[in-house]
Amino acid sequence: MATARFPAVQGLAIALALTSLIGSVSAADDDAALREKVLGLNNLTGNDPVEAQLKLLLADQPGTKKLLGVAVKVAKEKDQPLNYNAAYILARAAQEVKDIDSCEVLYRICADQATKLHSGQKLAQSFGGLIDLFYETKKFDKAVKLCKEFLELKGNETVDRLKPAVMERMIQSMTKQGKVDEALKLAQTLVEAEEEDKGWWALQLKAWVLRESEKFDKAAETYEMVVDRLKNDKTLKKEQKQRYVERNRYVLSGVYVDMKKIDKATEHLKALLELKPDDPTYNNDLGYIWADHDMNLDEAEKLIRKALEKDREKRKADPDYNAADDKDNSAYLDSMGWVLYKQKKYDEAKKYLVDATKDKDEGQHIEIYDHLGDVYKALGDKAEALKTYKKGVELAGTSKREQKKKDEVQKKIKDLQ
Repeated sequence: MATARFPAVQGLAIALALTSLIGSVSAADDDAALREKVLGLNNLTGNDPVEAQLKLLLADQPGTKKLLGVAVKVAKEKDQPLNYNAAYILARAAQEVKDIDSCEVLYRICADQATKLHSGQKLAQSFGGLIDLFYETKKFDKAVKLCKEFLELKGNETVDRLKPAVMERMIQSMTKQGKVDEALKLAQTLVEAEEEDKGWWALQLKAWVLRESEKFDKAAETYEMVVDRLKNDKTLKKEQKQRYVERNRYVLSGVYVDMKKIDKATEHLKALLELKPDDPTYNNDLGYIWADHDMNLDEAEKLIRKALEKDREKRKADPDYNAADDKDNSAYLDSMGWVLYKQKKYDEAKKYLVDATKDKDEGQHIEIYDHLGDVYKALGDKAEALKTYKKGVELAGTSKREQKKKDEVQKKIKDLQ
């Protein structure tokens, strides 16, 4: 999950209070001091101080991880002393530093506290955070169970407004569990409840389930219906309509790639580029699709170079830009390496693909290592190719797409040995 931007702390008094409250977490080296700091979070009220405190915690991640260890011990005391704000700050910090076990413990406290307070906003925050946590960590059974619990809550306007989004997440989680028929049945019920021939939200969800379950023909047909309905929706503002149409056309382009209908995928991406010619994602995707299918290689290279250039410009325009931490998007580097490989520019391709693997998060993907292995093989470096292919196999995820890629890479390993 991307780190949110936090509002600036307003006023010197608040800033000094926060600094004295948490001090330097990394300097607190015993449980008693850390426990005091955990309990001190109970004194924070108001959105700005809460968000500012979270920003301070995330600025010192090693210290915050120590703090979270003590916070969990505090949370498990017989008379649990954390109030909602303290637990919420700590839960979000745990989510950001990827301390999943602590995050679950702390979000559950939030949910309990929110239920006692009868606060719709806090119920939404706590249940939403925990549901997202389970979904992101692939604990889909827990996500479904918690979604059902939220959907049964009654008597709160804020909660009721969020129920469609929770229903969506529940259907997505069921799909990820492999309960496709059940997910489709629920989605179809939502479709039938929408205004006939006009509603598009539930139809969009149904299309997602169809694609996820690899029913690509039906998924494409359904997404096309979504786009048509969006274009005819007179209740949306122009900017909203454009944003939703863009999003669905982009997904639709991916469905057509899955179906090997490259002309149809190209058609949608070109339409998107007409609207936003400098969009890095659209430039990269069209360039990559062409490269992957040995089409228009020179034009594909130009598109991918443009994606890298425009992405750099966007990063530098960010108020929080830090040149020391700046790095190119690993997916775009992979695309660049792949199109150069297709043009038989193997040494240049290797540079980009090695750079892509330096990203310890997004660069650790079987497809990138597969491409780099192909480059080493083309350069005659059999040992490095084998090593790289094997690394890719280790990184393969559980999705059908990645498992299929894993089988392909294992065949390459067998052929080289």
